[in-house]
Amino acid sequence: MPVQVLLNIFIAYLWMFLQDSTSMINFISGYFVGLFILFCMRRFFKKPFYLYTLAAVGKLLIIFIHELGISSLMVMKHVLRPKIDVKPGIFRIETDMEGDMEITLLSLLICLTPGSVVMEIAPDSKAMYIHGLNMPESKEAVLKSKSVFEKAIKDVTRK
Repeated sequence: MPVQVLLNIFIAYLWMFLQDSTSMINFISGYFVGLFILFCMRRFFKKPFYLYTLAAVGKLLIIFIHELGISSLMVMKHVLRPKIDVKPGIFRIETDMEGDMEITLLSLLICLTPGSVVMEIAPDSKAMYIHGLNMPESKEAVLKSKSVFEKAIKDVTRK
């Protein structure tokens, strides 16, 4: 992916200087010309076209912002209650993430789920132990979030 981005920027600069003007509009038009050229040449690269990866990163960012908003509202709901009514517990979830980056990203995103904290990751990196604030609700919320986050993380890292 970095090679494609640098090649696209090089094409944009080349386009800009061949137009005999160093305006930003010529650079942007050259960038789009470079996108078209790289898209036509995508079969010659080992990695997929870099805009696909950027779109997957954008999708993961949107999911993150959505979950962050929901998490904030749920935590405010728990904090503002007059009486604290929680049933804490620890549970285990299985994951098929590979590599330290994927597992770390998943565990950080799971911590956004209201009332959940990843306590430990199994030595084989195939399971996580999570502390939940309200056990039946927390486990269901974490399992739902896990499936959404795993799919988004795989789209970013495994193409």
